[in-house]
Amino acid sequence: MKIIRLIVSLVVTVGLTYALNTKFGVVPPLGKFLDPVNGFWANAESAPHIQKRISIPGLKQPVQIYYDDLLIPHIFAEDVEDLVLAQGYVHAYHRLWQMEFQTHAAAGRVSELIGRGALDYDRGQRRKGMVFGAEKYSDNLDASSRSLIEQYAKGVNYFINNLDYSSYPFEYKLMGYAPEEWTPLKSALLLNYMADMLNSHERDLENTNFKSLYGREMFDLIYPDIDNYQDPVVNRSGLWDFDPIIKEHIANNALPEDGTTAFNLIPKPDPGNGSNNWAVSGAKSATGHPILCNDMHLGLNMPALWFYNQLNTKNMNVMGHSLPGTPMVITGFTDSIAWGFTNAQRDLADWYLIKFEDESHDRYLLDGIYQPTEKVIEEIKIAGENSFYDTVVYTIFGPVMYDNSFRETSEKKGYARRWIGHDPSSSFKAFHLLNKAKNFEDYMEALDNFDSPAQNIIFASVQGDIAHRVQGKYPLKAFEEGKFLLDGTKSENNWSEYIPPRQNAFWKNPERGFVASANQHPADSTYPYYVTSTVYEAYRNRRINDVLRANNSITIEDMKNLHYDNFSTKAKESLGTMLQFLDNAQLSEEGFEVAKKLKNWNYYFDADSEEAVYFTNWYRNAYRKTWDEIKNRTLAYPSNYSFVNLMNNDPENIFFDDQSTDNIETATEIVQSSFKDMLEDLKDWSEENGKIGWSNYKKTYVQHLSRQRPLGVYEINSGGAGGDVVNATGSNHGPSQRIIVELDPDGVKAWGHYPGGQSGNPGSRYYDNMVESWATGKYFELMLFTDPEASEESIIYSQTIEPGN
Repeated sequence: MKIIRLIVSLVVTVGLTYALNTKFGVVPPLGKFLDPVNGFWANAESAPHIQKRISIPGLKQPVQIYYDDLLIPHIFAEDVEDLVLAQGYVHAYHRLWQMEFQTHAAAGRVSELIGRGALDYDRGQRRKGMVFGAEKYSDNLDASSRSLIEQYAKGVNYFINNLDYSSYPFEYKLMGYAPEEWTPLKSALLLNYMADMLNSHERDLENTNFKSLYGREMFDLIYPDIDNYQDPVVNRSGLWDFDPIIKEHIANNALPEDGTTAFNLIPKPDPGNGSNNWAVSGAKSATGHPILCNDMHLGLNMPALWFYNQLNTKNMNVMGHSLPGTPMVITGFTDSIAWGFTNAQRDLADWYLIKFEDESHDRYLLDGIYQPTEKVIEEIKIAGENSFYDTVVYTIFGPVMYDNSFRETSEKKGYARRWIGHDPSSSFKAFHLLNKAKNFEDYMEALDNFDSPAQNIIFASVQGDIAHRVQGKYPLKAFEEGKFLLDGTKSENNWSEYIPPRQNAFWKNPERGFVASANQHPADSTYPYYVTSTVYEAYRNRRINDVLRANNSITIEDMKNLHYDNFSTKAKESLGTMLQFLDNAQLSEEGFEVAKKLKNWNYYFDADSEEAVYFTNWYRNAYRKTWDEIKNRTLAYPSNYSFVNLMNNDPENIFFDDQSTDNIETATEIVQSSFKDMLEDLKDWSEENGKIGWSNYKKTYVQHLSRQRPLGVYEINSGGAGGDVVNATGSNHGPSQRIIVELDPDGVKAWGHYPGGQSGNPGSRYYDNMVESWATGKYFELMLFTDPEASEESIIYSQTIEPGN
């Protein structure tokens, strides 16, 4: 009996040992993960474990790093090569898992981490040509840029090569894998990842479908190139001082067959990806100095997208937001200038209908001759399973994204995607030049190299200049070229010329005393080039411009208030009509009281506002009922401005007829039934969630990139709303940072925050220490050290990196 017990005990022990040290699918080895010495417990820290002195091979001279009380590193080096090597090390030290996870996402490699659930996503990324574009980016860097990105990779790899399991960032232990070598291609993938989020907005296939179903007149009404408001980014009516390149419309680029396009499309970038920026001249500021402000609207994730750092050499002193995984500062300020971004909202992706010779997809018709395709076999590794192999076909236009093997089209047709992210780019050179810039001329030279992602790039300087340039590499297009599906049997439909950089919309020191953008149309109607996008922002931009026009003694406090401005122009322009459509005699007592509150509302989406909840739910119900024809079809939802315009001016339009009923309805019936739905919705909601208040209703949260709830921050108390309010704080999308810079010649001053913290370690107090300040409007001073010894009281850690063998 004792022998049997011994055998059973031994079997159980061996089994447990094996189970605790073996990865099953996506579950990490639990023995290692729970190890109290080397497992996840090792990631808890009361303070960062920053070594006082380390040595890294490849450095020429020692580098000094000083951390302030926000854990912002101020990196001082003799030259830029040593500087970016140290920056690579610092980024990896604080954000390695984030850097690598985002490059896996960009490259379509998520399945190898989390399993088959990500396969469709990975196939989409491969077929988008994300790696194809990143390779073009990386292979075509100029010598100086290549050298800097390689130096940066050395710094990252020094950190990686000195890790053991106990010092792995927490997420590697949680997900059961190890970091891999960093390469320049990974930095290029991160930049292309940003380009994909910002410059992949298009609806060519949806436009083609809508036009076929409802006709040209209805298409122009619902999806106009320019909505009938006009407050463009650059308004130089009739004063464009260049000779534009004229491109005639190509008569034969229309498709020979009409109506059917791809369906079941992959998810597109968040339509709220945008931003605000503005700069006022000294003539409009209380101090007489220019002030620049920026807040970039993206998904709210942890670790935070941005990482503050200062970079200092003899020729450069810059502070601001860096993107972990790439060198330099992306947006920020030097000792002489400041700059900031908003998305330029331009159509930079076109679709081409490809005709294959047969089901092999070996050849496709081009200019009357069947040409060979290029095929790339993509191996997609899947955690716990065998690899999946996908064959991606390439044409002269780019990769074929949709065909009979992915998201179903037809046996002999495919849809090729031409995207600006497939082109070589010199944007890294532009960032390097901006980081060194001293004046307006330096800013213009830097932007001549900036091509992707296209941005509204705002500028201010200690010399007193302000400027705004809508910069990117823009294909030269004839009227409506690329707005619909193009004929892929004709090579002349491919992009061939680009708008010269200095002919992009731009102005300097306008008479009104400020420049501003919020993703609206880039230029007034006299701008000589054809410009289109999926949609241009219609509300935030007008509110910002109205506030800036009205004040000629602007303070820093005014700028903070504008960042947090909760007024909704959309509500102001729609609610009056919606209330008019109500039949008060048919309202319940509760409905009458709600309507009364809305009639007296000030249109502010403040955190405690009941009216903001009533309006939002009512509006959403009316919007959804109006566009019920679009649900579950390959069609694009119209803009809010288009919907409000239709409701205000064309209430009997056929789209107000709810297809789920037999009655013929107008906007009046839609609005009335939506009001009743709103009362029912919020009755049910309040029974489950308590008091009706805007913050409680929208429930702003910042989630971890892995979507593990315990690693995020939830139930954040905040006002603001989506993309229509200047304070564009939605549920899980909004200002990914805010910054205010005063260009004082005696010393540039700056304040900012973002929804997270400098550390990527969930066990660190610096992981989420700025979230509450971001939500409530508290700004931190961003210090640009010139003499660290004189700022000793602000320094909490210091580190010396020495040349190593």
